[in-house]
Amino acid sequence: MDIKNVLVIGAGQMGLGIAQVFMTSNYHVSLYDMSEEQIEKGIAFIDKQLNRQVEKAAMTQAEKDEVMERLSPISSVSKAKQVDLVVEAVVEKMEVKQMLFKELDQLMPPHTILATNTSSLPITEIAAATNRPQQVIGMHFMNPVPVMKLVEIIRGLATSDEVYKVIHETSERLNKVPVEVEDFPGFVSNRILMPMINEAIYTLYEGVARKEDIDAVMKLGMRHPMGPLTLADFIGLDTCLFIMETLHKGFGDDKYRPCPLLRKYVKAGWLGKKVGRGFFIYDK
Repeated sequence: MDIKNVLVIGAGQMGLGIAQVFMTSNYHVSLYDMSEEQIEKGIAFIDKQLNRQVEKAAMTQAEKDEVMERLSPISSVSKAKQVDLVVEAVVEKMEVKQMLFKELDQLMPPHTILATNTSSLPITEIAAATNRPQQVIGMHFMNPVPVMKLVEIIRGLATSDEVYKVIHETSERLNKVPVEVEDFPGFVSNRILMPMINEAIYTLYEGVARKEDIDAVMKLGMRHPMGPLTLADFIGLDTCLFIMETLHKGFGDDKYRPCPLLRKYVKAGWLGKKVGRGFFIYDK
């Protein structure tokens, strides 16, 4: 199967990054979001990102214009035509994703592959909402998508070998490095990363060190480019909490219990960089 036309659902940070890498790799992209205002902001954001590439002489103005021509905003999922692949990047809630995939199953052509960018939810459970579970797969990009090379590819219980092969080859055409991962909570990336962040929050909660010093230890001692508390702020503390809850529920092991301080910050609305305040203060 040859992927040519891609539908990206969700014009948030991840969805826009996914759309951009497909556009720059010669795929036609339809972009949908429930908010038309968000789509307009998203198109402007992608345009700005590509202008930076022109300024750096990484692409010409003509090439940039050609890339932008491959993007088609749509006001309804049903208006997407001849879609070969859908990549969903909506809110990380199982009921929302299942409802969306049920709708996509009814609207998309029979050959269309349905991929989810979920960072922790079971692919098998999402696929169960459709009549084509063999064509449902996880395609977990890293943030920021245009920069990060990794794509975790997660098969559901019924995902076919053919669909896996197509997504693996498509990931390589995006100049990404695909890694196959089994369908367990958090996959590999977040199963390792989130407990580390959670433990850093416990370290702050228990008064072991100041937040600046916790981050300094990991940056200077472990050569991490960003401290775990700063990274949590960039990811979003609500997202961190959700993933920890998914791990805790999925494995039933208290080593994944979210730190009470993380819960407190989320309840306070201190969600990180996106709202201007998390463990650190940011300019909104």
